[in-house]
Amino acid sequence: METSYEPPLDPSSRSKSPRFCVGICCFDGLLNSRAFMETAPTDYLHIAAFSLLFAWVTLDFTILRCSAEDEEVGEEMVQKRSKAIMAETTVACNILISILSLGFCIDRVRKLESISLGYVFLTMSWFLASLYANYCKRKRGANFIWPLVLVSWWIFSSLLNLVSIFTFLIGFWSKTPLPGILPSARFIEFASFPLSVFLFFSALVMSSSRNNTELEQPLLANSIGSVSSRDDFSKAGLWSRLMFHWLSPVFEKGRAERLEFSHIPSAPRSESAESSYSSLQESLREQKPGCLSLSRAIIRAVWRPLVLNAVFAGLNTLSSYLGPLLITNFVEFISNEDSTHGHYYGCILACIFFFAKTVESLTQRQWYFGARQIGIRVRASLMVALYNKSLQMKYSGTRTGKIINLLDVDVERISDFFWYIHGIWLLPVQVSLALLILYRNLGAAASLSALVVTILVMVSNTPLVNMQERLHSKIMEAKDSRIKATTETLKCMRILKLHSWETTYLEKLLQLRDMERSWLKRYLYTCSAIAFLFWASPTLVSVGTFGVCILVNTPLTAGTVLSALATFRILQDPIYNLPELVTMMTQTKVSLDRIQDFMKEEEQQQMRPGIEMKISDIVVEIEPGEYNWEAEDDSKVKKSTLKIDKMIQIRRGQKIAVCGAVGSGKSSFLCSILGEIPRTCGGRVNIFGSRAYVSQTAWLQTGKIRENVLFGNEMDRRWYHEVLEACALNTDIAIWADGDLTVVGERGINLSGGQKQRIQLARAIYNNSDIYLLDDPFSAVDAHTGARLFKECLMGLLSNKTVIYVTHQLEFVHAADLILVLREGMVVQSGKYEDLMKDTKGEFVQQIAAHSQSLSQVNPPKELGLSISTKDIMKKRNRKDLKHYGKKRISELSDRSYEEEREFGRVKWHVYKTFVTSAYKGALVPILLFCHVLFQALQMGSNYWIAWAIEKEDQVSKKKLIGIFFLLSASSSLFVLGRALLLSNIAIETAQRLFLGMVTNIIRAPMSFFDSTPFSRILNRSSTDQRTVDTDIPYRLAGLVFALIQLLCIIILMSQVAWPVFIIFIVVVAISIWYQNYYISAARELARMVGIQKAPILHHFSESLAGAVTIRCFNQEDRFSKKNHNLIDDYTRITFHNYATMEWLSVRINFLFNIVFFAMLTILVSMPRNAIDPSLAGLATTYGLNLNVLQAWVIWNLCNVENKMISVERILQFSVVPSEAPLVIDHSRPEQDWPSSGTIVLDNLHVRYKPNLPIVLRGISCTFPGGKKIGVVGRTGSGKSTLIQALFRVVEPSSGRIMIDKIDISQIGLHDLRSRLSIIPQDPTLFQGTMRTNLDPLRQHPDFEIWEALRKCQLGEIVKQDHRLLDAPVAEDGENWSVGQRQLVCLARALLHKRRILVLDEATASVDTATDSLIQKTIREETSNCTVVTIAHRIPTVIDSDLVLVLGEGKILEFSSPQDLLKDKSSAFSNLVMEFLGRSKCNHN
Repeated sequence: METSYEPPLDPSSRSKSPRFCVGICCFDGLLNSRAFMETAPTDYLHIAAFSLLFAWVTLDFTILRCSAEDEEVGEEMVQKRSKAIMAETTVACNILISILSLGFCIDRVRKLESISLGYVFLTMSWFLASLYANYCKRKRGANFIWPLVLVSWWIFSSLLNLVSIFTFLIGFWSKTPLPGILPSARFIEFASFPLSVFLFFSALVMSSSRNNTELEQPLLANSIGSVSSRDDFSKAGLWSRLMFHWLSPVFEKGRAERLEFSHIPSAPRSESAESSYSSLQESLREQKPGCLSLSRAIIRAVWRPLVLNAVFAGLNTLSSYLGPLLITNFVEFISNEDSTHGHYYGCILACIFFFAKTVESLTQRQWYFGARQIGIRVRASLMVALYNKSLQMKYSGTRTGKIINLLDVDVERISDFFWYIHGIWLLPVQVSLALLILYRNLGAAASLSALVVTILVMVSNTPLVNMQERLHSKIMEAKDSRIKATTETLKCMRILKLHSWETTYLEKLLQLRDMERSWLKRYLYTCSAIAFLFWASPTLVSVGTFGVCILVNTPLTAGTVLSALATFRILQDPIYNLPELVTMMTQTKVSLDRIQDFMKEEEQQQMRPGIEMKISDIVVEIEPGEYNWEAEDDSKVKKSTLKIDKMIQIRRGQKIAVCGAVGSGKSSFLCSILGEIPRTCGGRVNIFGSRAYVSQTAWLQTGKIRENVLFGNEMDRRWYHEVLEACALNTDIAIWADGDLTVVGERGINLSGGQKQRIQLARAIYNNSDIYLLDDPFSAVDAHTGARLFKECLMGLLSNKTVIYVTHQLEFVHAADLILVLREGMVVQSGKYEDLMKDTKGEFVQQIAAHSQSLSQVNPPKELGLSISTKDIMKKRNRKDLKHYGKKRISELSDRSYEEEREFGRVKWHVYKTFVTSAYKGALVPILLFCHVLFQALQMGSNYWIAWAIEKEDQVSKKKLIGIFFLLSASSSLFVLGRALLLSNIAIETAQRLFLGMVTNIIRAPMSFFDSTPFSRILNRSSTDQRTVDTDIPYRLAGLVFALIQLLCIIILMSQVAWPVFIIFIVVVAISIWYQNYYISAARELARMVGIQKAPILHHFSESLAGAVTIRCFNQEDRFSKKNHNLIDDYTRITFHNYATMEWLSVRINFLFNIVFFAMLTILVSMPRNAIDPSLAGLATTYGLNLNVLQAWVIWNLCNVENKMISVERILQFSVVPSEAPLVIDHSRPEQDWPSSGTIVLDNLHVRYKPNLPIVLRGISCTFPGGKKIGVVGRTGSGKSTLIQALFRVVEPSSGRIMIDKIDISQIGLHDLRSRLSIIPQDPTLFQGTMRTNLDPLRQHPDFEIWEALRKCQLGEIVKQDHRLLDAPVAEDGENWSVGQRQLVCLARALLHKRRILVLDEATASVDTATDSLIQKTIREETSNCTVVTIAHRIPTVIDSDLVLVLGEGKILEFSSPQDLLKDKSSAFSNLVMEFLGRSKCNHN
């Protein structure tokens, strides 16, 4: 008997087993062969192991069958499959080892060699274990644990394998035979060793978790909702972190059902916003005062994980260069038949290759994920720092857009830099290692030439990268301009549609996009040149290096050539990464400097007033001083916005009224008390007590009504209901379906102006502060509501509080203890009402006179009409109207969803099809693929040529060798260039098509779309998603296809060398596809959630900036900062797991393809030397080095492409939005002078906003005669605004029609209709630009007409104060103009256009009475021949109209002249008049 430790693969053994061609001879030879079934001492061990395994499995199987019947019902309790992925892999490993063992036995029989009886039983044991493992996995349910029999078998077999390999290595190196009783390794032990190691760890992990699973089950069953508070990563062990096994519960959940945010465990505490920010602040505090360095602080805060990450990066680099180093030895081994090294030397090389690739894969995954972790931590800390800083400063010259840009762009760029940071020191290490390998193989001359060519390629790449950087900056500038214009367009969409300017603004957006596209085209073509250099660099370096070798007669072999080629391929990365690294460093430094400059800006705290708690009658002291909104440089030129000449002291409990004309500085006066306006000189403002503030433009949070009222305070139900009652909100809340839990939409879009104002008034009163500052709180409500608010709030709940209120409604100033009258930024009068009235020439008397004149226009037929209880009228009407209004508005609200929808499941195929065929209907795609196939074939052909020809010196001359090599390489590079240019062309055209489809559909969408869709959601598509389509998706999709082609070429090459590899490849691909399908369901939903979870951070940030004055006034900075922390943690939670899922997949795919590579190497080692083409085998090994990376790239790209295609999916969602009616109907166009008379006929008009909502206008039938003034009045919700929207066809009638000069407006185009009408909207809207562009955006009027319109609107002198005149800048949203001035600009805009029909929708709500009277006079004079339809809360505004239309609950209550209506004391119009007069007189009394 021969022992099994003798080398079974020794070449000498081949002579002892003769082969016969005829079947029967083969059989005889097999029977007569020496020791067909050998028995060694270790064979008895295998026989005994099989016997024990068989008996144990039979017993365990019987027990399992019996218990399965009892457990079948209870199996429905808790279905947790956190270990399912390892179980699937474990079964697969068992099956693979079984196949390998069977193949080994069959191969021995095929070669007529001896086969050990122990291997037969070993194969049977593995098949038995595979069958039973698969049975257990299926039968034991979700929380199964491997039975002890299998765990014991796996541990036993892996240890036996280890001992066999260890015995062989000792015998090989010591050259002395070991005792025959010891097991020795053969091919099968080496091939199955990686799998057995995995089974060993699987057994340990699964068995060690037995007790934990039993303990977790009842806890998880009772607290399913606690998943989000669980931190799986921190609790994970070393093996779990190494293999990312801690993510398995997430994948199981995503596979079982749609993954939701609540299913995602929390991120580690070290990545939380609070912890990250604390670390950064600690690092900043350690720096010297005045020497702030944000970069040093960040590095100091993360230096520990950064060092660990550097270790992984270094190990990855070293292991990646081990393959090229050993290729020479491997090729020499397989090419030299007379080598003194046996097959075991080849097995050792194969094991070293496998070990190096495994280390490379594992360290790369830990490196990449660690870099992402550090980036997440830095991002969280900077986001918190920026938010906290922005709350402390507002008027520092930094615009909201810039701050958002810092958060959205600069912080992300700094976070991404940690992906590149190790390249700074790795790049010289990589180049040095490459040069050492070249020096070892080719000598000094070749390595020096490679260095020179590498430097030349890098130098030639540098200007391209610099150009790329400049072009990228240009793209970002153009994109900023486009996004800025898009934002403004979306904000003002209602105005644009009412004025029929949307086409003009669409053209403006397309012009900006064309500019962006021109830069994008140049940028992508530059990227094509860089890509050409990237792919051509190995060719250039190899041609230069081999050329020098031939010149200096350096001896070349196939091994040295292939090793050099592998090294050149690795050199691609440093050559490509150097310019990118420099660019990233430059961009990161710019971002760091921008954030650092922002952090150094002066804080608002230094400008805030002194707030003290002091028992005194004086609660506010305003010392003399000057204030200016402009920057300090401009303040020397322009006069102060506000100037206080003398000390103003306000006592506790006083009511202070502030009044004045438009632009007199009333709001600035309140801001000076709040400390929100820069003080240029003079004393300070002292406040003794807490403050509450109500702004003129309502600011509400997106959230519940209750949250807005409480505003961080504890709920006191008695006080809460008192406040709601006083603010007239209780009736609204009683009608709303969700009561005070009703959600306020973005910017309060689903609430009326009056509701928003009352909610923020309730917020201020509920805060129960000492001092209240109210900025014109009554302008947004009608007469009776304003009177109720004044009586119930100011004179009721706030009777003992200090209240400083700004108002244009002078009927509310009588009750004030002190009245401050402002004019041109100065307090010109102050005192009690009676004292100010004594000064007959004073400003206050003039305002009162104008107010009285306005009231005098309202003359009821009898004074007795006022004897009706105003209070009773208001209560009765309020109940009736609010009932209808509440039903209408909240039915609209209930129909809207402010949570962004996301698709579920795979991205649909039509999305891919639309994307691929968008450019030239997909005609260029086949040409693109053909170019890549030719490139791949020529590249592999050139490498094979030089490896083969170098061994044929007698047949191929050196000149021919290098010439053909250069020709093949140059041809492949040309095809790469063609591929890159084609891809750039396709990318540009595809992005443009998708953009045009989206933006055109959005602009043409009806207003209902914009009312229900937050503009930030649309902006996301136009910015983030469009950027992804512009520069990302085409290259990722093409990269996936290119990588698939390259992978197939490599597998074909490897199969050509060793055909069994193809079978293993099929198995591995099947497992990889299973992994990919298992991964994608969870990863896809995580990718969708990333964008959704980032939007709330930006929204909260911009919302906080908009309401920073209110937040600071209420001292709510800490609460808002805490909410910011929570939002950042939610975003971190998603991104952390999103990054980890990619590594989870990659580490498994890498391992599988490392096995494929290892299998190829072992097959090459075991094959006869004369049956191998060394050049081809070496080439396969060279390409196989990148197999794991390439396959991981394919799978990663396959998943990532789907994740990125979500951007296309989102863009296409907005490309199919239903459009409004056509702008122009060619066969139905009105005459050029239409409308000539302006007669409007409403014929049985019914309007509803949506089919499922109630009717708002119910059978309106009346005629507005041409050239007449029509006043439209009615209570809140009566249908006034809906009537105007129907006139402009913003809402289409459900039945009935509107006729203008005998033309049915529904039969003509929207542009023809809206361009012939003119409107002054309730919300005054200005566009960023100049005064000229705001008044005449279409450039249709000369300057003198513009000046005339300004003069008529009392704006001429104000505009002339700026030396730039009509080119005076208008800030974003017109912020540098008061609300009243904005309304006057809108009036001037309407007067300038001189339309036959003019609509005024509460056009003078925010101006004082005197200005209102002048405006009404101007309108009467300038529109004498026009039809003017006026909606107003102020009765004097409509009292001189020719006709008054009174609406109620969507019906016509009355329609006649005001004189006729006032004659009837019981008329609805008379009631409105009496309420208006009653408010004035009651407040006066």
